[in-house]
Amino acid sequence: MPDFDLKPTRRCVLIAGAASMLQVGTLSAAAQPVVTVHRDPNCGCCLGWVQHLQKAGFRTKVLETKDLDAVKTRLGVPNDLAACHTAEVSGYVIEGHVPALALHRFLADKPYATGLAVPGMPIGSPGMEGEKPEAYEVILFGPGSRRSYMRFIGETPLN
Repeated sequence: MPDFDLKPTRRCVLIAGAASMLQVGTLSAAAQPVVTVHRDPNCGCCLGWVQHLQKAGFRTKVLETKDLDAVKTRLGVPNDLAACHTAEVSGYVIEGHVPALALHRFLADKPYATGLAVPGMPIGSPGMEGEKPEAYEVILFGPGSRRSYMRFIGETPLN
């Protein structure tokens, strides 16, 4: 039987470490939750928001519907928080032009809530670029409660 030296060399350890890091990176990208976006087929700003999420590393699935009100009702979006599209991710509801930064933080925090909302269509929010950006709030909402989660001007957080 041949005599082999089974002690790992530094080169073998480095190669194995690099390979495992590549595998972990691939797994974490594959484990990223899918954001399912319900949108009216005639709304262009919704696709701008979807592109914003994709650039931030989110996987997306777009479902076109002409009855967004039924989707909002089914998912528990309060009327005064409504916007032009509604999304679902990891059991949460995301209403309107919520910046990817807020969504990443929210999914990491995993609060007890229904979801996040940016009511209306604030100028400068992701998907609504163009004119001078205005300040807007991202609202955390749930059954019977809501509070400010983050504030932004454009995609820049204020808090």
